[in-house]
Amino acid sequence: MVLNICCIPGDGIGPEIVTQAKKVLDRVAETFGHEMKYTDILMGGASIDACGEPLTDEAIATAKASDAVLMGSIGGDTNTSPWYKLPPEKRPEAGLLKIRKSLNLFANLRPAILYPELRGACPLKEEISAKGFDMLIMRELTGGLYFGERKTVEENGMKKAIDTLTYTEEEIRRIAIKGFDIAMKRRKKLTSVDKANVLDSSRLWRAVVNEVAAAYPEVKVEHMLVDNCAMQLVKDPSQFDVILTENMFGDILSDEASMVTGSIGMLSSASLNDTKFGLYEPSHGSAPDIAGKDLANPIATILSASMMLRYTFDLDKEADAIDAAVDRVLKDGLRTGDIFSEGCRKVGCTEMGDAIAERIAR
Repeated sequence: MVLNICCIPGDGIGPEIVTQAKKVLDRVAETFGHEMKYTDILMGGASIDACGEPLTDEAIATAKASDAVLMGSIGGDTNTSPWYKLPPEKRPEAGLLKIRKSLNLFANLRPAILYPELRGACPLKEEISAKGFDMLIMRELTGGLYFGERKTVEENGMKKAIDTLTYTEEEIRRIAIKGFDIAMKRRKKLTSVDKANVLDSSRLWRAVVNEVAAAYPEVKVEHMLVDNCAMQLVKDPSQFDVILTENMFGDILSDEASMVTGSIGMLSSASLNDTKFGLYEPSHGSAPDIAGKDLANPIATILSASMMLRYTFDLDKEADAIDAAVDRVLKDGLRTGDIFSEGCRKVGCTEMGDAIAERIAR
């Protein structure tokens, strides 16, 4: 199988971590008999420096012509970088918004996994962290409050701000279908999170999710109010498999879930459209202070590549091989500085990539 992958090295530690992800993908290709074809494009600060804008139309066309996009990190130091003296629409992060809109990436997936070897970093009580957890939050990315009509007006001498929360049946249905499809690849449990006791948009959300659920009888479905979900994430995160929710709730809950893992350097993510196409990236930032020093943790990007194999290419065995290699590296005590603990061996970005690639097996 030929995998046509568009790569965005990006800024800061981005080029280093993408290089390691490619190394692991190449080992997967060698082991399972595939061919990787990479095409690099510029985005973010690197594109500003070279082209005068954070993402060119030509780069978008290249991304659209690929099967998937694998991205490093975008942006720099907001206090010192000249990129942040530019107008907002010319800054590095504007490239992210442009590519998401251009590629119609409406479904955001953020796994939150507590690895047994990293339980000491979890901020929850030991009796909670001891159970471990492996969940995936699926957030609707292009609708809801963030994209509704907004305005600020003056009434009776006072300013009033108005933000509009809108969802259509089709917007809800397409993200629900993605959520159920992914639940079928995991433990076949889906928790739909809303605020149906208050919001009309949430009542519609719940109704459409129930309609979609009828086509997935193997998936256990539960509905949970968002305030209860926020509480349950710190009370017993092990109860969750796939959490499906709207844009703003997903924004908040995915950050909460990432914090209870205790290690943002391990967190992958994906943004999908209504085909198999997706953009895959680590959840962490560009860390310009350690760029070029071989200190970055490449695991989040490598796990993002695993997600790419699973969700765009339906190569579950290959994705499992990457996940298992990461597990073995952690069990063998190798750690980059951000996840280092007493009794482990500290390694750099390159050595961590090498170690994971070496452990890829059928």
